[in-house]
Amino acid sequence: MTLYEFLGTVEISFIFGIVALGAFLSFRVLDFPDLTVEGSFPLGAAITAVMIVNFGWNPWPATGVGILAGFLAGLITAFLNVRYNILHILAGILVSIALYSINLRIMGGPNKPLLGAPTMFTLFERPGIPSYIINPIFLGCVVVVLKLALDCFLATGIGTAMRAAGANPVMAAANGINVGKMKLLGIGLANALTAFAGALFAQLFGAADAYMGIGVVIIGLASVIVGMAIFPAKTIMQATLACLAGAMLYRFAVALALNSDFLGLQASDVQVVTAVLVMLTLISRSRGGLGRLLTRKPAR
Repeated sequence: MTLYEFLGTVEISFIFGIVALGAFLSFRVLDFPDLTVEGSFPLGAAITAVMIVNFGWNPWPATGVGILAGFLAGLITAFLNVRYNILHILAGILVSIALYSINLRIMGGPNKPLLGAPTMFTLFERPGIPSYIINPIFLGCVVVVLKLALDCFLATGIGTAMRAAGANPVMAAANGINVGKMKLLGIGLANALTAFAGALFAQLFGAADAYMGIGVVIIGLASVIVGMAIFPAKTIMQATLACLAGAMLYRFAVALALNSDFLGLQASDVQVVTAVLVMLTLISRSRGGLGRLLTRKPAR
C-alpha cells in the first residue's frame, strides 16, 4: 500500500467514523435498528451539492442545511415508530425508499458534480502541500470534535435519560422519562451525523450520487461491532473511541483484502468483504469466541 493509498484509506475511515458514531447512537444507545441512514447519507450529500452548485452558497452553511435535512429524516422515522407503532426497521426502510426519489428530485438526476466548486476542504488548501495530506488532518479534527461533543452530550441529563430509555424503556418511563421524545431526538441526531458524513464524502470526491448510500448501514454497524469486539468499553468515552477505531480497522481490513493479489478480489467485491468481516467478528463474540472455535476438538 502506497502512502497515497494509505492516506486515502484514512480519509474514508474518518468519514465513516462519523457514520459509526451515528450507528452507535441508534443501535447501541437507543437499541433502535435504523435503516434510514441508507437515504440520509446521500440526502446530506445531495442537498449540500445543490446548495453549493445551483445556489452559490458557502459550503459551510450548505453543509449545515444538509445536516438539518438528515435530522428531519431521522425524526420522521422515529415519529412513525413512536406515534403509529410502525416497526423501527420497517419505518427506516419506508423513509429510506422515499428519500431515494427525493434525492433524485433534489439533484435533478442521479448525481450532482462538484468539480471546480468551493468545498469545506478548499479553505485549508495551501500552496505546496498536497490535498491528500491536508484533507486527513482536517477530517481527523472534525471527528475528534464530534466524538467529544457526543461524549459531553451523553453525559448531560438529556443524554443520560436517552441512555436509560434505550437500556430499559419501561423503567425509564416509570421514572418520568419520555421515551418517545428520546427516540425522536436520538434518531434525529444519528441521521444528522450520517448526513454530515455524506456531505463530507461528496465534497471530498467531487460529486453527490443517489446510490452512494447503498451499504452505509452495514459499514456503520460493522464499525461498531468490530470496535466493540476488539476494544471492550465500560464508559461512553471508551465506547465512542472504540467505534472510531472500529471504522479505521474496518476500512483498512477492506483495503488490504482488495489489494491482496492472491485473493483475486476487485473493488466490486467490497460488500462481500464487509459481510465476511462482520460474520467473523460476530462469531468471535459468540460463545467460545473465534479462537476457541478454531481450536475446538471435533465432536466424538
